[in-house]
Amino acid sequence: MKVILDKYEREIEDALEKGEFVSAPDLEATKQMFQEAARNFRQLQETKSITLRVNKEDLIKVKAKAKRNGVAYQTLINLLIRQYVKGEKKVILD
Repeated sequence: MKVILDKYEREIEDALEKGEFVSAPDLEATKQMFQEAARNFRQLQETKSITLRVNKEDLIKVKAKAKRNGVAYQTLINLLIRQYVKGEKKVILD
């Protein structure tokens, strides 16, 4: 059975045949480094449940804004936290 390669796969195969790729000097250590990076990336993409005490009036206002925008209030709170962490929102701390 002949395997059909796409353009990218053919380019890789051609480069291999031309000897353009060389093995990493310490292949096992390199593999372990990339495996750990992949695990860390997956962990960073996970969500974590938290318990949070919030002023009741603030929560009512957040829920109202979320409802007006068609999102769950937890999603809105998550977006606010994310924007703050990314430096897109500022908070004045007294």
